[in-house]
Amino acid sequence: MSSTGSDVAGSIVDRLRRAREEFVVWAADGWRRARSAWFAILQAAIAAGVAFGISHQVLDHPYPIFAPISAWIALGFSEDRQLRRILEISAGVAVGIGLAELLVSVIGSGTWQIGLVLVLAALVGRFVDRGQLVARLAGSQAIVVVGLPATAAGGGGVGRLTDAIIGGLAAFVIVAISPSDPRRLPRRYAHKAMVDLAVMLRLVARGLRDQVARDLEEALLAGRSSQAALDDWKSSATDARKNARVIPLGRRHRDDLVTLESAAVMADRAMRNARVLARRSLTAIPTEETSVVELAGAIEQIADAVDELGQELVSGASPERTRSLLTAAAHRLDPYRIAKDDIRLQSIVLLARSLVVDLFEAVGSTAAEARTHLPAI
Repeated sequence: MSSTGSDVAGSIVDRLRRAREEFVVWAADGWRRARSAWFAILQAAIAAGVAFGISHQVLDHPYPIFAPISAWIALGFSEDRQLRRILEISAGVAVGIGLAELLVSVIGSGTWQIGLVLVLAALVGRFVDRGQLVARLAGSQAIVVVGLPATAAGGGGVGRLTDAIIGGLAAFVIVAISPSDPRRLPRRYAHKAMVDLAVMLRLVARGLRDQVARDLEEALLAGRSSQAALDDWKSSATDARKNARVIPLGRRHRDDLVTLESAAVMADRAMRNARVLARRSLTAIPTEETSVVELAGAIEQIADAVDELGQELVSGASPERTRSLLTAAAHRLDPYRIAKDDIRLQSIVLLARSLVVDLFEAVGSTAAEARTHLPAI
């Protein structure tokens, strides 16, 4: 075989190998998505079936299509089932259907009627809720109502509105009584955020010890990219705590949810301090101070405490191990001992002290209690 033919064959083999690798990654991602969403899909399917059954069997609507549609739209596939959001979605569907039914009964259906009904439904949706979701759903459902004769759905115009309300209520009840642990999602986000913070702190420690500015720059990038996990943690913990008021299983975990919510606030503050710490550390490069190694060791110990905190938040274990690691790190953060004559390093030590206080508060200590572990200055 000529060299050209060998090159072509080798290129084809490489492409096939890359395609196989991409397919394996795609299939693994797809399986992971399906595995994580199966319970949410099951809930939505049950709610849609229940809504259809009530409208069809109890109310005797021959084709109650808006009941399962309302339930399915209200729940979707997300694991983050917020009861308030379910009510918002159900309200958007009901507003669109109700307004469209009223207008169609007066002006009929047709080309210009769809445009008019869509404008009015969206305006009412914006009036009802400041978000865009209600307006979008109100408009989309209004289009369906105008385009679909009332006799096709069964129960007449009022019947379609009733079906939509039943679907929303079925979705709400299914989520409220489902035997799911409301702590699961906030804990997952908490672990992700703590891993991000620990990675960032280790990059800072390595950059200081090795005097490599690139590590500190990467730490800053890592800190900025971690904000999404922190925001998800805070919002999911807040939503879970609110849901716990009506979800039977949630009431049992209310204290844990309050703890997760409080920890999220302090973790967000700690991450902000860590970003400033990384940025300020760039000013310590280059330096001839050998004491920078001691500072880097203390920051690595803080990273160990953050890793431990992530594990404890996931398992719900007592944060005694985290407190112990934070206490050991705090004892090392004496700015005059680490950098007696270097104001740049002293400022970094002071930032590390603030970070330690934030983390102590994340595990339930007060700021005053946290400062007792720090050397007096």
